[in-house]
Amino acid sequence: MGVDYNTSTGLIYNSTGMILFYVAAAITLLASLILRAVHKKYAGVENNKHITGREVAEKILASNGLTNIKVGQISESLTDYYNNSTQEIRLSESVYDDTSIAAIAVAAHECGHAIQYKDGYGPIKARNAVAKVASIGNTIGYISLVIGLLASITGFIYIGVALMFFALSFQLVTLPVEYNASNRARKELLRLGIIGEDEVPAVKKMLNAAAFTYVAGLLSSVLQIIRLLSYARKK
Repeated sequence: MGVDYNTSTGLIYNSTGMILFYVAAAITLLASLILRAVHKKYAGVENNKHITGREVAEKILASNGLTNIKVGQISESLTDYYNNSTQEIRLSESVYDDTSIAAIAVAAHECGHAIQYKDGYGPIKARNAVAKVASIGNTIGYISLVIGLLASITGFIYIGVALMFFALSFQLVTLPVEYNASNRARKELLRLGIIGEDEVPAVKKMLNAAAFTYVAGLLSSVLQIIRLLSYARKK
């Protein structure tokens, strides 16, 4: 009684663990749906200046003395990023040549990351410092969890969970980085006169929807860790 059987892996989970699993999945799915819905809405609203995402990025970068950073294009949607190693911002097709509120908000956000590096923003240094350790710890932790779950060895499960905290620390330090980049984006758009006060609420909603995906990811990871600990204690 009180257990569910997962036929795909042959593992038995307690009901509390399964509830946590579904809640974590729901949070992640909700964040994704919100982002796509908000993006779709503001992708259909043209900005007052009729300026493209690429032009916004180039204008913000130039204004901050970052003319060495290239602005390029990628095909995937909502996969925009700034790479400090290669000194380039990559904007998706729905942002690069688009003049929507969504496009300029995303482009400005990526510029916010570039400005963070220029200013020596502390949290982004911290994120970079834990990134490699978090990646290695997460990989080893996953292997340990698989062994522990398949072989029903509680010790391996605890080791896996402990190593997952490295990944959790990376997600935690990522939150201020993302929110700060969004704040910088909004301020730059206003400072340069790219948007007017009437467009600020729309830009905020777009940036907040994107940032919420990181909050959801963190919450999901916490719930998964609690779920695994719950399972280990039942062993």
